Amino acid sequence: MKLPNLPVTAVLPDITKSLEASPNLVLVAPPGAGKTTLVPLALLDAPWRAGRKIIMLEPRRMAARGAAARMADLLGEQVGERVGYRVRFDTKVSKSTIIEVVTEGVFTRMLASDPALEDVACVLFDEFHERSLDGDLALALALDLQAGLREDLRLMAMSATLDGAAVANLMNAPVVESEGRTFPVTIQYREPAPRQSLDNHLTDAVIEALATQSGDILVFLPGQREIEQAARALEARKLQQKAQIHRLYGALPFKQQQAAIQPAKDGARKIVLASAIAETSLTIEGVTVVIDSGLARKPVFEPSTGLSRLQTIKASKAAITQRAGRAGRLAPGTAIRFWREQQTAALAPFDTPEIMNADLTGLILDLANWGVMDVAQLQWLDQPPTPALQEARQLLSRLGALDLDAEGTAKTLTAHGRAMADFPLHPRLSHMVLKANTLGMARRAGPLALMVQERGRGIDLTPRADAANRGRGFTQADNVLPKQAERLLRLLPRTKVEQADLADGTLLGFAYPDRIARRSGRTKGHMVRYKLANGRAADLPEDDELAAQEFITVVDMMGKVGRARITMAAALPKAELETHFADQMEERISSRFILAEKRLESIATYQLGELALSKPRPVPVSDEAALAALDEALEKHGLALLPWQEADRRLRGRLALLHARLGQQWPAMDNTSLLANRTIWLHPFMVGATSFAPLGHGDLSHGLMMLAAHTTAREIDTLLPSHFTAPSGSRLPLDYGDGDAAMDPDFAPVLRARPQELFGLDQHPAVLEGRLPLAVELLSPAGRPIQITRDLPGFWRGSWADVRADLRGRYLKHPWPEDPLTATPTARAKPRGT
Repeated sequence: MKLPNLPVTAVLPDITKSLEASPNLVLVAPPGAGKTTLVPLALLDAPWRAGRKIIMLEPRRMAARGAAARMADLLGEQVGERVGYRVRFDTKVSKSTIIEVVTEGVFTRMLASDPALEDVACVLFDEFHERSLDGDLALALALDLQAGLREDLRLMAMSATLDGAAVANLMNAPVVESEGRTFPVTIQYREPAPRQSLDNHLTDAVIEALATQSGDILVFLPGQREIEQAARALEARKLQQKAQIHRLYGALPFKQQQAAIQPAKDGARKIVLASAIAETSLTIEGVTVVIDSGLARKPVFEPSTGLSRLQTIKASKAAITQRAGRAGRLAPGTAIRFWREQQTAALAPFDTPEIMNADLTGLILDLANWGVMDVAQLQWLDQPPTPALQEARQLLSRLGALDLDAEGTAKTLTAHGRAMADFPLHPRLSHMVLKANTLGMARRAGPLALMVQERGRGIDLTPRADAANRGRGFTQADNVLPKQAERLLRLLPRTKVEQADLADGTLLGFAYPDRIARRSGRTKGHMVRYKLANGRAADLPEDDELAAQEFITVVDMMGKVGRARITMAAALPKAELETHFADQMEERISSRFILAEKRLESIATYQLGELALSKPRPVPVSDEAALAALDEALEKHGLALLPWQEADRRLRGRLALLHARLGQQWPAMDNTSLLANRTIWLHPFMVGATSFAPLGHGDLSHGLMMLAAHTTAREIDTLLPSHFTAPSGSRLPLDYGDGDAAMDPDFAPVLRARPQELFGLDQHPAVLEGRLPLAVELLSPAGRPIQITRDLPGFWRGSWADVRADLRGRYLKHPWPEDPLTATPTARAKPRGT
């Protein structure tokens, strides 16, 4: 076998030599260097292979089929002889197959069926820089296998743009680098005009490229929707008369994908409208012009909702470099970028690894099937985020796949979970098909599960499923689904049950119980709103036939919280909801404090998750619910809700002052501290109460004394008496303010008194064993403030004369002596006639 003279050929001896010496290796080689095709073939004669297979992983089905075809062609054979492939629902291998090209998801199922990989000598991870979730999982499991059972297993990560040092450190492997062989690529920047649509800008750029450039044109767009729109825009300008227009994305039938990749017949030119699938692995013959929208579409998982949404973002620097390189594979080329040159510097260096943003339910199920309950047991380039892990475990528990302990940690994989792991579907859909099988509905559920994973026409899945089962699907992909489902159904255990007649929404509800939804009303813009069991809301156009249904199961939706729009769903009859989801329904009682009426209210509803299935009805408030609701009201509205009496306020103020002046041996009385400690001083008196009113009979003072621990009222009275005994004999209350005022260092308790009651007092009154002078507020006989002083003797000798002159003419019945220090104190007015 003679290998082509590609750049990686020069390092093949280094690769074989390294794998002889140590089991792991990292190869960094740019696109077009030949690593995907030549490295596996170069390892065919390695002595350590010892008759065993070489497995090469690819992130996409198209790349796996293409790589196998190219290697088979180099060997002069057909695919399925020494080189074959395994992708979902499509396998071409034989007894003579040595090199198997498989997708990363298929590899994890291979491990599940053959945990030791006894017939495998080497696993190659191609295009590892894409950092797909399945790729990260596959490498983690392979490293675990190598460390535990297979020290002789060779592992090799291959990539075009990769942080080779980080991967090499994880694998404890050397790095081999290969130079690329590319032709120069001229970069042009062509920013759209303001308000110009992407389709119009793209059409103008393609027309110009056809006129000024030679060769085929490869256009990078974020996804299927934009590709189809661009194709219609080009066809509207009659460009199909100048060049063949091809689409290239993952959901296309294989023949259409191949037509986009292969050279055009009769020397015709091609325009290939592609998603990110064309960035790596695939070589599209004849391309010398790349037009880059600069956009990419990535899934982002929201643990709070359990939904993954596709987000259109700017492509990374690594991605746009890969894209531009496609123009220089075969000859000098041109890359046209739809942005300003200065904007390139602001792009992210690399794409975010999928494991950081993905739904981890399948990963957790695969790990549990591998025997790993804690992800920390394995080696990862990036540790999976905790919120997504928790969400995945909870979902798998709800689907009956995992048993969790009280802390939410996975304990064991159930038999149902093991059956789910054997299916090449998302765990939700695996559960749906298995559940449907027990009801005799597997033949409907199988195609439905596959249809969920393929984008199609219309929101309601039922018409699509009906048409596909009749062989007249709305899309070519729809017509293929029943045949793929047949392979899927062979994995099911045989059951002898009478076939039920369930709606598609019921079947999908088994997969998405958290997305069962009920119509809740209309919104602006001719939309009908649905409330989901997970608490979210989403809208349907009111002219969609599905909008007439009271209950539906939502499979997918787009948009942010509050503005989500349902994109895939099916009707769920109420009778089937009540029959098949009764075990997930519960009567839920909620209690709340009505602030305006200062009372508690408890209502009961029959619910599925956060979805109310019945009208609320009032029920008696339980003690437990009352305590929780009253406490929540305190948390929200503060201590002002409590029925503070004057005695409670005085005690609180005295304790606050003791805390401020004597330190931590006395409890803090400010609002924040009292709220934080309410379980100690307040909750014991709230048990059995359905309002705050009963606390107004001394309970608040008792609670505050509980905070003061072993302190007695006598100790407090000694330091801070509640009253001051005036020379007149009157017991006058002292105002210690509220709990917050005492924290002011200038604060002093207030004594309010008429000056007549203090005649003869030549020493300023004080508390705290004489260390804290009172603020004496002198009042007129009518109770109006005259003056505040902290030096009563000085007042008698100074300001008293002015006060006397001002007031004695207005209050003739009260004494106003010239010398108050020698006058007799009194609390009364002069007797009549004096």
